[in-house]
Amino acid sequence: MSNTVITGIKDVAGKVFGGYAELLRIPHTARYSIGGVVACMPFPMIGMTITISVQHYYGNYSLAGMLTALQAIALAVATPLLGKLTDKFGQRQVSIPTIIVWIVAAIALTTSITNRAPEWVLYCLTPFLAAIPPWGAMSRARWTRLLKGDRERTDRALSLCGVLDECMWVVGNPLASTLAVISGLLAFSFTGVCVIVGALMFLTELTTEPPSQSDLARAEGISRKEYRAREAAKAEALRAETAAEEMRRRLRREGVTDETVVSRETLRAIEEAKQGRKASIWGPGLIAVCVTWFGLGAFQSAAGISIIAFATESDMKQYTGFVFACFSISSLCGALVYGAKNWTIPLWKRFYFCLAVVNLGIGSFMFAKHLWVIMIIYLLIGVCQAPTWINGNQLMLHLVPPSRLTEGMAWMGAMNSIGSSAGSAIAGQFIDRMGSHGGFMVVTALAIGSLAIALVGLKQIKTSTEQPTLTEVSV
Repeated sequence: MSNTVITGIKDVAGKVFGGYAELLRIPHTARYSIGGVVACMPFPMIGMTITISVQHYYGNYSLAGMLTALQAIALAVATPLLGKLTDKFGQRQVSIPTIIVWIVAAIALTTSITNRAPEWVLYCLTPFLAAIPPWGAMSRARWTRLLKGDRERTDRALSLCGVLDECMWVVGNPLASTLAVISGLLAFSFTGVCVIVGALMFLTELTTEPPSQSDLARAEGISRKEYRAREAAKAEALRAETAAEEMRRRLRREGVTDETVVSRETLRAIEEAKQGRKASIWGPGLIAVCVTWFGLGAFQSAAGISIIAFATESDMKQYTGFVFACFSISSLCGALVYGAKNWTIPLWKRFYFCLAVVNLGIGSFMFAKHLWVIMIIYLLIGVCQAPTWINGNQLMLHLVPPSRLTEGMAWMGAMNSIGSSAGSAIAGQFIDRMGSHGGFMVVTALAIGSLAIALVGLKQIKTSTEQPTLTEVSV
């Protein structure tokens, strides 16, 4: 019996982890994947470190919320720009100077907070903490190039990225709360070491780095502008060809055999495909996803600062990181299972289901009477957190060409950061006036509003998933 149980466990583990292990056995992939996660430590740690440190030294949640919001806004501005520059000039060329700026800014801000510098100094220094290379987007761009043409493994690789991201949050949240309570300097120092170590692992791996637009154009002997125009034309031709083939198949299923009708409907499908996509990456589908990510960032950041306030009121501030880690652990489990399965349910249905679970679950925090109740809710709904992001990443494959994938994903992250800034700023004001309950009222309102906004974009997101992915074009 015991051998049967062990064999069953091995079979289940093989089905869940086998696909991920296969991906990481590809030469060099483990190095840049793990390096990118380690270098991303500022994401889970900086916001919480600023909030706890500023509240400790200045006793002001409004200031903490405003600084977190300012950093998020700066991140929203910088991330798409850095993503665009990365696609144009290369990952190493953009990342190295960006890292130097971040390290200098972190040292200056830490010194200012611990010495209780005037508030205007903090406002001036905080935006420079947005100088973070888009590690996640760059890692996903490497996977997309490496697995080009293999849709199943590409989807699994994006799921693996979600799993590794959640590992970062699982470690980062409790570390941030623990180290920040001890010393803000200690928390920032640990983050800086992670950035340097992770960057060395990621950027020194050259064999998997996708060529920049400048490299590709130089190899063709043309300018970057001419190259982008040529590849945009290729992508448009591919969409037209796919639309024509889809129309022919649909007419065959409907039993239409008249060649005149087939020709007319095929030409109409081609014209509609051309009109539906311009050279710009912006279209209704991308706009719908970005607006949805804005709302997601708003209520989740408001929930974060409200939980810290609730824990402080309950004299349990040291446990806040562990509460957030529970969310990340649950999300990690969800990512592992979600990425291991080849789904037949349409992408847009999976996207909206996971989004609704997360929104409604976090919106219920207002009714929690104890910090551990929030932890339990986080454990229950966290299984849908990473799949929501994975679905968003997969939507990007339908919305932008691969030469601009880093830029497209950076815009998605930027809108999430803008939403985070709004959520933190609003929640901070309500907390100072009404306590943590006021913050949770903001969370509930933002969560319900975010879901309503996402449903408005249902048609655009559903339509985008019915379009072919754009990874077939080498741009």
